[in-house]
Amino acid sequence: MNPLYLDELDKAIAVASKDPSWYGIDEVELESRRRWTSSARTQVGNVKKAVEAGKGSSTASHASVNAMHQELMRLPNSRQTDTYNQYAAQDNDDFIQSESDRQMLLIKRQDEELDELSLSVQRIGGVGLTIHEELIGQERIIDDLGSEMDGTSNRLDFVQKKVAMVMKKASAKGQIMMILGLFALFIFLFILVFFT
Repeated sequence: MNPLYLDELDKAIAVASKDPSWYGIDEVELESRRRWTSSARTQVGNVKKAVEAGKGSSTASHASVNAMHQELMRLPNSRQTDTYNQYAAQDNDDFIQSESDRQMLLIKRQDEELDELSLSVQRIGGVGLTIHEELIGQERIIDDLGSEMDGTSNRLDFVQKKVAMVMKKASAKGQIMMILGLFALFIFLFILVFFT
């Protein structure tokens, strides 16, 4: 048996021991599995030692290695141990299947959350584009308003210059006559508006 398999079994037992009820096993079963992996690790170590010790020796050591291999493969109380190993293998398969199902469920949930996040990002992007278009429209309105104000300011300057020129050309007597004429026009419009 490969020691890596034993390491993986130890890791699986450690995970299951954190929450045995989740995996449907109890402490007795966990302890039994720990003993089995410990025994298997010891037997693998013995076989390794026998192989290392017998590398340079003859057929007798080869026979010894074969005997150790048979000892490792032979199970005490074979009928009871066979049943136990079948249950243990079934439990391990069930554990691996449940872990696989749980991880697939987690991946599915993560995919759903990513899809929702993607939709939210698209909605936020749409809102951002709308705000951008509104800002561009308002910038155009402000530019147009600025242009109109510049034009109005220019026309006002022109009118003020014309009034100043008229005032310069008119004498004091002409200015008084203009004021009186405007006052008479005002009175006429006042009577026209309020008394008719």
